[in-house]
Amino acid sequence: MKPAILAKHIADLALSKKAQDVVIMNLRGLSSVTDFFVVCSGDSDVQIKSIADAVSDGLAQQGIAAWHREVGSPNWVLLDYVDVVLHVFHKHTRPFYNLEKLWGDAEIKRVKDAAPAPKKKTPARKATTKKAAPKKAAPKKVAPRRKIAS
Repeated sequence: MKPAILAKHIADLALSKKAQDVVIMNLRGLSSVTDFFVVCSGDSDVQIKSIADAVSDGLAQQGIAAWHREVGSPNWVLLDYVDVVLHVFHKHTRPFYNLEKLWGDAEIKRVKDAAPAPKKKTPARKATTKKAAPKKAAPKKVAPRRKIAS
């Protein structure tokens, strides 16, 4: 798989676990270590692990294994796929490392989660009306009898 396509696929897998602020950094010509960084954030240590596992498992199903996995702490996971390196940070840890600024010469592409497909509108059901109960016949009005004077 070409590195650019792999980077996009990694970003999509990260988004499947609600990763935030996902960016793909093109390092070609800037670094001999890798071609792309994919950087994203999570809200908790559990989410960070979940994002990394989703990427690892999703690529493993396609026969792509990580060359190296590094867990620096519970709030940062690195997956190295040689041409693409994924960094998953806790949202409070990411500004400390600030990879986007460190690699400021890199072309940076923000990846957004695809908007959910609009739900198909189901045709409104016709209101089913119950047949009205037959009306009871109104009592017959009887003219009052006249009193006859005696």
